[in-house]
Amino acid sequence: MFTMNKFWERFFYGFTIFTQGASFLNPRAYAIMHRMHHAYSDTEKDPHSPHFFKDVWEMTMQTKEIYLNYAKYKVEPEKAFRGNYPEWPFLDRITNYWSVRIMFGLAYLAFYIYFATAWWMFLLLPIHFFMGPVHGAIVNWCGHKYGYSSFDNEDHSRNTVPVDIFLMGELMQNNHHKSPNSINFAKKWFEFDPTYPVILVLNKLHIIRIKREF
Repeated sequence: MFTMNKFWERFFYGFTIFTQGASFLNPRAYAIMHRMHHAYSDTEKDPHSPHFFKDVWEMTMQTKEIYLNYAKYKVEPEKAFRGNYPEWPFLDRITNYWSVRIMFGLAYLAFYIYFATAWWMFLLLPIHFFMGPVHGAIVNWCGHKYGYSSFDNEDHSRNTVPVDIFLMGELMQNNHHKSPNSINFAKKWFEFDPTYPVILVLNKLHIIRIKREF
């Protein structure tokens, strides 16, 4: 959808590690899985179609296994899914350690101990621990089971919500599968993708360069 120079690529790589923390996802492994998902959407070769699992937990565990195989280079992806993704081998290796994820979790706990003003606030900690997997589970499960379809993509993709603020537009899956290279997931007049204006601003600031706008 867009490109950026090496400085900004490294900046956002590190920034993503900092913000995702305990649930950081390796960009290479994620990109490979996402390409597989589009190529084999809702078939048995789809790494996370909800239509081949009895519940969201089983789907998430299967996705995790496939992700780790690519993140740890245990399995080579098909040639069509390789290349054109950011890689930083040193940081990728470090962020795959469970000790690093646990340290992030302890940092979250320390933050709450210092700043929390009521006991119930500690109930929010699991959100920080598992934000990445929970986000992915919601998008892949709900986005292919619930909602409306504006386009026939020969799969089960759905637009779960037309104004997707909390997941930054990702629950407009039917639109995304229709135009996977579009920087704007919203297609109807009543739909809004909150990531789209952010991309436009970053492009205006010359931090990224949009390759093609659909």
